[in-house]
Amino acid sequence: MTSPHDLALRLTLRRGVWLLAVTCFLLFSSFFSTSVFAAEVGTLPLTGSFVGIASVVIFLLAYLLVMLEEILHMRKSKPVLVAAGLIWAMVAYVYVQAGLPDEAETAFRETLLEYTELLLFLLVAMTYINAMEERRVFDALRAWLVRTGFSYRSLFWITGFLAFWISSIANNMTTAMLMCAVVLKVAENDNKFISLCCVNVVVASNAGGAFSPFGDITTLMVWQAGQVPFGGFFALLLPAIVNFMVPAVIMNFFIVNRQPAALTERVWLKRGARRIIVLFLITVAISVLCHSMLHLPPAAGMMFGLGLLQFFGYYLRKSLPRSLERKRERYSRRGDWKKLEQLGSVVPFDIFSRIARSEWDTLLFFYGVVMCVGGLGFLGYLGLLSETLYGSWNPVWANVVLGLISAVVDNIPVMFAVLSMAPDMTTGNWLLITLTAGVGGSVLAMGSAAGVALMGQARGIYTFVGHLRWAPAILLGYAASIAVHLWLNASMF
Repeated sequence: MTSPHDLALRLTLRRGVWLLAVTCFLLFSSFFSTSVFAAEVGTLPLTGSFVGIASVVIFLLAYLLVMLEEILHMRKSKPVLVAAGLIWAMVAYVYVQAGLPDEAETAFRETLLEYTELLLFLLVAMTYINAMEERRVFDALRAWLVRTGFSYRSLFWITGFLAFWISSIANNMTTAMLMCAVVLKVAENDNKFISLCCVNVVVASNAGGAFSPFGDITTLMVWQAGQVPFGGFFALLLPAIVNFMVPAVIMNFFIVNRQPAALTERVWLKRGARRIIVLFLITVAISVLCHSMLHLPPAAGMMFGLGLLQFFGYYLRKSLPRSLERKRERYSRRGDWKKLEQLGSVVPFDIFSRIARSEWDTLLFFYGVVMCVGGLGFLGYLGLLSETLYGSWNPVWANVVLGLISAVVDNIPVMFAVLSMAPDMTTGNWLLITLTAGVGGSVLAMGSAAGVALMGQARGIYTFVGHLRWAPAILLGYAASIAVHLWLNASMF
């Protein structure tokens, strides 16, 4: 029987072969292609030089280390940070020697600015999610599902739909882990059902993030780049639902429907939880208005919302003693000793502890990827790739293939590469690459952050091979969602 370690190693090797093939293709193109996008690359022709080839090889090695994360237990941000530094150092050295130091510096600053806007946006969103988690919003949702006593089939659909809708505002990894915790609690020891639910949750989480500008980093990148307006993403709602529903309906027939044992679990929301949810919705609205009406980056509205959360945190801390005193009197009159006991463990709300709990490894990985891809674009490789994909192929087929590649290579570099290429596409095609890059990672268990997280959370139950069994159904959903988008939004092409 193949061990999980061997399976992970095989998957890593497969991913390495895919990445190696793409890299070789880029290098081959650099020697034999005659078209270079001068407006998108530096002045010096470096695609066939030692620096250009070395930069691609460095990026390849860094990404191989990223894919070995589960085996090496090394955070994925480390290799890409080093790779980004090396690539830009080599580029800058060549331009300094050529007497053009300002050109490389300007390109670096422009790429860094793109990352900074996304960083601030994501940092605020993660802070709000962590604040809601600390106020036990997600724990309360999980406890309600656990004690309601749904049947297995009902639980399958409820966790799927909740994963779909929650991931449209929260990141897919947090959403998937929340739903997985519910399934593990309710269906304890029923490994087959747990595995089935995990596959469903991963697909639903990825699909839910595809139609919302806040649902996934890739949608956020497309929105902030100005390729699709805020309201335009909702045209992907029905295709995203189809992407989730098709494999879910197929998997539904393989559920042995029975009633799990009744469980009792009750969670009380901490003070201010509901108001933080409202503040988050207000922050989202302000961010949208900043971008659509004032033509400011969405990060400006999000940082304003962070200030609102800080003020509210200040109010919670200052009013805590008075609030505790009122509650002690109220619970003493009722004789509610359990709640009185809980008041002794109340910790004041600290906004900076919520910021500290953000996914810094993800944010730093994002920096490394953006800077690496920006460097390769400055060298001219993205222009060559754009010429091949979007110059020789129909953009629809190019976007479909890139979506499948995102099941092997992380969707962040795929989307950033497309944005850096800046191909001349219609709104329908920009929505298509948003959809395919967002849901393509569902094909493999390790194709998205949600799948990787659940492989660790439900270790030995939800596995790569277990997910792979449902790949045909997931691919059917992938194809169906593309067909629905092409039909429903035909006027946008």
